Amino acid sequence: MRTPPRVLTVAGSDSGGGAGIQADLKTMLALGTHGMSVLTAVTAQNSLGVQGAWELPAEAVRAQFRSVVDDIGVQTVKTGMLSSPEVVETVADLLSGLSEPVVVDPVGVSKHGDALLAASALDAVRTKLLPTATLATPNLDEVAQLTGVRVREEADMRRAAAAILGFGPRWALIKGGHLEGDAVDLLTDGTEEHWLRAPRHDNRHTHGTGCTLASAVAARLAQGDTVPEAVAAAKEYVTGAIAGGFRLGAGIGPVDHGWRLRG
Repeated sequence: MRTPPRVLTVAGSDSGGGAGIQADLKTMLALGTHGMSVLTAVTAQNSLGVQGAWELPAEAVRAQFRSVVDDIGVQTVKTGMLSSPEVVETVADLLSGLSEPVVVDPVGVSKHGDALLAASALDAVRTKLLPTATLATPNLDEVAQLTGVRVREEADMRRAAAAILGFGPRWALIKGGHLEGDAVDLLTDGTEEHWLRAPRHDNRHTHGTGCTLASAVAARLAQGDTVPEAVAAAKEYVTGAIAGGFRLGAGIGPVDHGWRLRG
């Protein structure tokens, strides 16, 4: 029996199932990989926002990581909500010992505007975590938070990418979903440049898009794609998931991680 490629997510839990660890594992399964998890925080979360968050101790994060990596092994690791300087530094230290690709989604705020990363952790993200990344996938708010660069139009995305690459990741994917017009992203390593465009769907139920995209990239990397190939495939997957996003509760519903199964 064939063992599927193994992908590890290091992130927080979303009790509503739309983002975080839950979105990561759904995406990894949908794309043919075996997802595993290191839980960094528990949130009380629903379609209206985050009602509470409880960080796990750094030793619990380290123990989960070692349990999975030392026995099962990984082909790719993806990070999401890390919340505090101590957890960021712990995860960065663990990742620095890996040769496998690492996708860093530098989660700063939730879809509802709730803070998921302490301001005191920003320097650790810049100096410890981003240098471990094969690919960093910030949205425009996270770019501003980490670099001070404000992207107001497509032309600003090159400057944003250069600022992120300055912290050490090999590739940067600047997600332009908050701009007007088509959903455009810029992938670059400072030399190669790939612009990815998709039509914008008239659907407000987009909870979990960032987690889903980063996890889709990680799943494709685990299957042997190059970074540009993985990002292009992930963009196609998340565009379909956004199109299928559905109402859940009274607020913003999730994207549809299983849209291909219902196609």
